Amino acid sequence: MEDKKKFAFDKINFLLLAIGMGIVIIGFVLMLGPTTTEAAFQPDIFSVRRIRIAPITCFVGFVFMIYAILRKPKSDNI
Repeated sequence: MEDKKKFAFDKINFLLLAIGMGIVIIGFVLMLGPTTTEAAFQPDIFSVRRIRIAPITCFVGFVFMIYAILRKPKSDNI
């Protein structure tokens, strides 16, 4: 009789968490760009990529991570 340790997460949960973290990192990378200084104004700070797409990408990544945490692993009870 095998005595397996029961963990809250299985391999798929950790994989989904890693994917979600990758999506969040991509969102933060999309927010990067030139900054506005006192000497020069950069209109790129108001671009669609930095104002809309990047925050939505981060939000989707966080929702994906919440799903990965709440996902119940399949039990192998026979």
